[in-house]
Amino acid sequence: MLTSSKSLITYDKKNLDDKTLLRLYKNMLKPRLIEEKMLILLRQGKISKWFSGIGQEAISVGVTMAMQNEEYILPMHRNLGVFTTREIPLYRLFSQWQGKANGFTKGRDRSFHFGTQEFNIVGMISHLGPQLGVADGIALASLLKNKKQVTAVFTGEGGTSEGDFHEALNVASVWQLPVLFCVENNGYGLSTPTNEQYRCKDIADRGKGYGMESFILDGNNIIEVYTKIQKLAESIRKRPRPILIEFKTFRMRGHEEASGTKYVPKALMDEWAKKDPLENFKAFLKEERLLSDKQDAAIREAIINEINEHLEKAFNEAPIVPDWDTELNDVYKPFDFEAVKPTSKTEELRLIDAISSGLKQAMERHKDLVIMGQDIAEYGGVFKITDGFVKAFGKDRVRNTPICESAIVEAGMGLSIAGMKAVVEMQFADFVTSGFNPVVNYLAKSHYRWNQQADVVVRMPCGGGVAAGPFHSQTNEAWFTKTPGLKVVYPAFPYDAKGLLTTAIEDPNPVLFFEHKALYRSIRQEVPTNYYTLPLGKASVLREGNEVSIISYGAGVHWALETLETHATISADLIDLRSLQPLDTETIYASVKKTGKVIILQEDSLFGGIASDISALIMEHCFEQLDAPVKRVASMETPIPFVNQLEEQYMAKGRFEAALKDLLAY
Repeated sequence: MLTSSKSLITYDKKNLDDKTLLRLYKNMLKPRLIEEKMLILLRQGKISKWFSGIGQEAISVGVTMAMQNEEYILPMHRNLGVFTTREIPLYRLFSQWQGKANGFTKGRDRSFHFGTQEFNIVGMISHLGPQLGVADGIALASLLKNKKQVTAVFTGEGGTSEGDFHEALNVASVWQLPVLFCVENNGYGLSTPTNEQYRCKDIADRGKGYGMESFILDGNNIIEVYTKIQKLAESIRKRPRPILIEFKTFRMRGHEEASGTKYVPKALMDEWAKKDPLENFKAFLKEERLLSDKQDAAIREAIINEINEHLEKAFNEAPIVPDWDTELNDVYKPFDFEAVKPTSKTEELRLIDAISSGLKQAMERHKDLVIMGQDIAEYGGVFKITDGFVKAFGKDRVRNTPICESAIVEAGMGLSIAGMKAVVEMQFADFVTSGFNPVVNYLAKSHYRWNQQADVVVRMPCGGGVAAGPFHSQTNEAWFTKTPGLKVVYPAFPYDAKGLLTTAIEDPNPVLFFEHKALYRSIRQEVPTNYYTLPLGKASVLREGNEVSIISYGAGVHWALETLETHATISADLIDLRSLQPLDTETIYASVKKTGKVIILQEDSLFGGIASDISALIMEHCFEQLDAPVKRVASMETPIPFVNQLEEQYMAKGRFEAALKDLLAY
């Protein structure tokens, strides 16, 4: 700490009045005193973990005070000052850290992994990077609604090594989004020093590469942080654009308390201890005769009393009692499906046209819906589904994106947080791997974690039969059907595709909407011309019979139909699942109990596919009615090959007829 009563940081009061200066001090002191108390409670086993921000309070407090209360801030786990400066009741924070119900996650997530719409704060997830793209989405909503607001998002110097950082900055720059990217450069990513994290002299230098302004600030100088951020925020509100800020500071404690700080040279630790933002500012206020020892003692006493009072309230709160139904019901945001019935007027459409029609009518119905994807604007998308959309809805709502799937999925999440809807087009379903993390860890878990809906539909052009090879032909629904919080829809017909897509867009939960490329232009059907909806989780029974239940979806449905048309004597129930999550088990069980035999057909390779789960469910619920083992038919256990003859061998289609005959003969 300071070795003298003189401030070692040079402060310039600028035009700040005494009241503001004292408020800056109080707002830094409060998180410091809370942290000191939390470290005691950690040692006593009364909280599970702690990520200390001691020595970095000036950044959190300065940025938050410079922002307007209605503007969103996306902090990290060392930004307690953001939460306290926004005046969240302390007992709620204490309850959060103890896993109590008065916290923000009902005991489902820890420390600062939460958000609160009441205070316009969106907390981090452990993967760090995704929140940067989420900030882009919130800022995009502000831009589209002409709110003239700034979004501030935090990361550490270690987080700038993640791809999400670069994607988010690039998108923000291309779209000129009003985002303050705040990088707390505190010297170490856990134990890895900055010279092992990046090669450039300053992280702020990276702003040049993205065509954005960047600044380096003394993260321990509260006045510099507050006044500069205030000035930049005012400028961004008038002229929206992203700005990169690098705050030079230091982490005085371990990454988390169990890590310790043995890897930090003692001389370096001592040097930064002298630059303590709180102690230096207190010394400055005393030099300026704005704070006496008596006043300081009174301020500390008031904060300590508040801490103790709220701690007692949190301690006295009853522990959470696990409830099975409560947990399951909170995975998804409740959605009251309202059927919009089709009219009698129809037109013959291909699958691709029906999807385009449903998407266009959804855009007309939901004025807050934004479509994002590569080449979807003037070009109309690689499959031309959004052809003409720019003319109809404008480039604000039909947005070409850079090649950065992760940041665009995250931006969709940000739009949802800001009260809008998003449809994200993956150019090919295969490319979702580049945005896998935000899909399965952010979209899927947000409602369960802190009651925040993820109103995002991810369109997934998928499937083989078009000789496109291993990276443009996968049908990868199984990656998502096993992830709680996601819904997965996979239509086989134009009528279903249009009605299910409009419902998916209405549903406030994240939906993966699979569209089989080989069916796009090969399948035609009479489709109602009006806007209509179909319920998710309801299968379609295409054929009825007594000998066998055939269960499939997507292209597999058409393979099964071809086989049944060839063998007219086979009496079969043919079930088109349409929706894989939620799954219509009622229809499946009723059919299996009637026929006694079941075959499940999927285009995906066998092991780990949804056919395995359906088979297990049937064995558990219909075993006594079965007259034969459940049969699964799927594609080869290889990546999908390119050349036609290899692809034909790979596909399940060629093996279905023989498997069906074997089952009937059992």
